[in-house]
Amino acid sequence: MFHVALYEPEIPPNTGNIIRLCANAGFMLHLIEPLGFDFEDKKLKRAGLDYQEFATVKRWSCLADFMREIAPNRLFACSTKGETNYATPAYAAGDAFLFGPETRGLPNSVLTMGCHAVIKIPMQSTSRSLNLSNAVAIIVFEAWRQQGFIGSSAVGITD
Repeated sequence: MFHVALYEPEIPPNTGNIIRLCANAGFMLHLIEPLGFDFEDKKLKRAGLDYQEFATVKRWSCLADFMREIAPNRLFACSTKGETNYATPAYAAGDAFLFGPETRGLPNSVLTMGCHAVIKIPMQSTSRSLNLSNAVAIIVFEAWRQQGFIGSSAVGITD
C-alpha cells in the first residue's frame, strides 16, 4: 500500500477530493495537523461524496508521529521546489508522498528532513503551482500505474 500525507491541509474540498481519490486507488491518506478546517466541514463531506467509509484516513498531531508510526520505506516530498520529475522514480509499496498546504507548500525544514527525493510535476515556466487535489491525483496515478493498477478492474491493461 502507498501512503498520501497532507501536511497541514487548508481547503476542505481539496481534502474531500483526495479522500475520494485515495478510496478509489487503494492508498492510505494521512492528515497531519493542524488542519485548516473542521473535519466535520460540509464542504469536505460534499467533495468526498461519502467516500470516507471506503477510504483509510488517519489524523496525526505532527509529522514526527506520522514518520515514527508509519515508517514509510521512502518519503517523497512533492513540491514545485523539487529537482526530480515525478515520473522518474520507480515507486514501490510502502512509499509515502508528502504534500504541503495549499497556500504555502512544504516548508524548507520538511524538504530537508531526509526525504528520499523532492519530486515535482512539470509545468509551464510562467505557472506557480497546480491545485493540490490535481497534483495528488497525478502522482497517485503514476505510482499506481507503475504497479500495474493492482486491485483495480484495469489490471493487465498495457500501454
